[in-house]
Amino acid sequence: MDFEWEDVTGIVVVGLLIIALGSTVAGIETIAGFDVLAAGESAVGYLAAGNFSVGVLSTGIFSIGIFSVGIYAAGFYAVQRHIKASQ
Repeated sequence: MDFEWEDVTGIVVVGLLIIALGSTVAGIETIAGFDVLAAGESAVGYLAAGNFSVGVLSTGIFSIGIFSVGIYAAGFYAVQRHIKASQ
C-alpha cells in the first residue's frame, strides 16, 4: 500500500483549524509574533484572509501559504480560482 500525502491534506487542514479555534477561544492572539487569525486588505497570520494574504492557511486574491486558495495562489497545496467572462 502506497502512502500519498494528498490523502492526509484534509486531516491536516482540519487539525490546523481546530488548533486556531482553540487558541482563539483560550485568548491567545499571537504565536511567534504572528496573528492566529488575520483578516483585512493585507493579512499576515496563521489563518489569513484578505486581498493580499500570507499564512499557513490563506485565502484571497493574491495568497501565499502552505494551503492557499485564491485567483493567484502559491503554496505547496494551492488552489487557483479562475474567473471566466460571462457569455
